[in-house]
Amino acid sequence: MSKTIRLTAAQALVRYLLAQLTEDGEPYIAGVWAIFGHGNVAGLGEALYASRDGLPTYRGHNEQTMAHAAIAYAKQSGRRRAMAVTSSIGPGATNMVTAAALAHANRLPVLFIPGDVFATRGPDPVLQQVEDFGDGIVTANDCFRPVSRYFDRISRPEHLLTALPRAMRTLTDPADCGPVTLGFCQDTQAEAYDYPVKFFEPRVWRQRRIGADEGELANAVEAIKAAKNPVIVSGGGVHYSGATDALKSFVEAHNIPVAETQAGKSALPWDHPLNLGPIGVTGGEPANDRCEAADLVLAVGTRLQDFTTGSWGLFKNPDRRMICLNVGAYDAAKHNAEPLMADAKRGLEALGAALGDHKAPGDVSAAKADWFGKVDPLTDAPADSNALPTDMQVVGAVQRAANENTVAMCAAGTMPGELHKLWKASRPGSYHMEYGFSCMGYEIAGAMGIKMADPERDVICFTGDGTYMMANSEMATAAMMGISFTVVVTDNRGFGCINRLQMGTGSAEFNNLLDHAVGGENSAIDFAKHAEAMGATSLKVSSIAELEEALAKRSEIKGPYVVVIDTDPYPSTEHGGTWWEVGVPEVSTRPEVMEKRAVWDNARKERNEQ
Repeated sequence: MSKTIRLTAAQALVRYLLAQLTEDGEPYIAGVWAIFGHGNVAGLGEALYASRDGLPTYRGHNEQTMAHAAIAYAKQSGRRRAMAVTSSIGPGATNMVTAAALAHANRLPVLFIPGDVFATRGPDPVLQQVEDFGDGIVTANDCFRPVSRYFDRISRPEHLLTALPRAMRTLTDPADCGPVTLGFCQDTQAEAYDYPVKFFEPRVWRQRRIGADEGELANAVEAIKAAKNPVIVSGGGVHYSGATDALKSFVEAHNIPVAETQAGKSALPWDHPLNLGPIGVTGGEPANDRCEAADLVLAVGTRLQDFTTGSWGLFKNPDRRMICLNVGAYDAAKHNAEPLMADAKRGLEALGAALGDHKAPGDVSAAKADWFGKVDPLTDAPADSNALPTDMQVVGAVQRAANENTVAMCAAGTMPGELHKLWKASRPGSYHMEYGFSCMGYEIAGAMGIKMADPERDVICFTGDGTYMMANSEMATAAMMGISFTVVVTDNRGFGCINRLQMGTGSAEFNNLLDHAVGGENSAIDFAKHAEAMGATSLKVSSIAELEEALAKRSEIKGPYVVVIDTDPYPSTEHGGTWWEVGVPEVSTRPEVMEKRAVWDNARKERNEQ
């Protein structure tokens, strides 16, 4: 007879998670972020307390942002480890839906465990319960369904016997990787069951590496050998596969230049002769010019979002072929691409072996030299020390202060575009950008998560005043836990990036910058004092020179360090970039809008004719 152990469902969940290990012997779930409420405090809270030495529990200040910290941890870990996040039912749970969408868009693992209603339905409707008048099984947690890779509701203790293995498979699968949601009914959490002891035996989850199909590999080799202007688009999958060395060896052996997506940036050092730099809407001329002329595009580990492809208007060569080397079938066949389904590392190694001594023609060094000649001056300190600094000059100041251990991170607004173009990433993992969901509010919590995943790294977070106002509460968490990272707040008095987009589509400046918002003239937020009130060390500087002086002191400071600087909301890097499809009104009384609509019509026509 098999042995059993009597546990509550919550105790069983915690014990199971403790037994799930990485190849290095560490628990795959590195910790649990928790805000307790009546839906999880008695059941799951008690179980976490009993196992706090093996599975640490961290207290956040906001459900969304503590989930962002967990997601950043997973991203910086290369998806080798993940975290769990638990909340009560109702608003605590729905606060996490945005973070789940972020993880889903970026293919990043996080385990969401929101409390759920009573499985017995005896007390219905409980506090915070959403009632569906026509469906008795719907709860607020059903909001997670479209943004979860695997969703389940635990309404019986024995449900864990099937749900938890499915959850771990999803979290660790290279193709299906993404958020898992287990809605955990609050009475079920506390209910006991005789679980098989074998269920809690340690299990090692190894990274699966899918090899290439022979026919697909042969097709890709034939296409590369026939190409005169091939280019590689390097995506986040290169990092998650640990394929950065394989990519470097491949491009050097076959002389194929590389264009970097936001997620793929830093796969090659910025100064590698075959690294053409950023691609797409926030890209540079070397990469975009090559992509326009390319007769062969080898997309490695990228989901090819519209910022990468210029809304699919970038690849203009009518004879262009696209090969998608990707572990996921969904991404490998996008836009009628020819798939090469494989792990990025194994796929590149197999391609390299099959290509032998083949080398593509051409030299891209002149394009790179011309590009840096144009953009490097933009990051220099201003000659006029009284001038309001630009975002490019802020990037330059941080770059000059960076070292080999620095991780530059950001998520939304102006800085992602400037960093994609201008930041010089020296080694893998030194650039952390959440641009799959472009989620304002990721930055501060994300910086904390990066530092928790990689404590030796010098983490510098770029955030604007707008995103700071959306989500800053985990600054207090970082101060409480003594987690050290630097935050550079660029205060341009509003949403500068969207204000420029508004102007770029012919519209009047409206409701983005505070100066164009109702009552905006009354806004005078002191971000340095606010950060200080939450426990951070902070100061406001008035020039790029003072910013550099402040950054030089960051290693001396324990806990979060916030430096605020006012910036000009209007300038941006004019060089590079490509068309991005944004809906411009077909009818307007403004001639500026109609002019932009004509440009939009022409660009879309050109794209559709490709």
